[in-house]
Amino acid sequence: MKLNTNANGYIIVYSCLMVVIVAFLLAFVSSALKPQQDLNVALDKKKQVLAALNIRDLSDSEAEKKYGEVVKKDEAFALNSSDYKEGRLAIYECEVDGAKKYVVPVYGMGLWGPIWGYVAVNDDCNTVYGAYFNHESETAGLGAEIKDSKAWQDKFIGKTIYDANGTPVLKVVKSSEIKNPQSEVDGVTGATLTSNGVSDMLQDGFKKYKELLTNKK
Repeated sequence: MKLNTNANGYIIVYSCLMVVIVAFLLAFVSSALKPQQDLNVALDKKKQVLAALNIRDLSDSEAEKKYGEVVKKDEAFALNSSDYKEGRLAIYECEVDGAKKYVVPVYGMGLWGPIWGYVAVNDDCNTVYGAYFNHESETAGLGAEIKDSKAWQDKFIGKTIYDANGTPVLKVVKSSEIKNPQSEVDGVTGATLTSNGVSDMLQDGFKKYKELLTNKK
């Protein structure tokens, strides 16, 4: 009996088979690529940690080697923003030019989506050594400057994190509202809401990390 390829039944069965085949192929490709994708994500994270330590512009192999040299403890490397929200905190113990540094990850919300960062702290546990910030979808040339502008990130270097009572004072404000230059950073021009997001992220983050950092002194 000749198969009627124009029949509705044939078209439906054929379509279903194609969907199953394509889905299988996509799942297979995704599974095959996942190990490399995971490695790429891990390497990118290492580069961000290094950037907070003012170590930038390295090739992949250089970054892997340098990370192994300066980061002494990273037991919590796999922790993410969900862990952070639930109170499970990561802290990286590092050594740069013979001096001990601590890098803490912080997470928050910008204007259009998640933002995050890594802040390196000197061994006094109260002075910023370096900072790196990133975002998911902030506006290019405005909010995206929290990632793209090294000059803006460098403004955090040397800032004080806590006051004498242990309250976080590191924050981002408008230039006209800066009252304590020792702990306040001028926001990104034209990106008030993203800058506010960074400020809230730092305040919340260092409130969470207060006990951990205090125990490192």
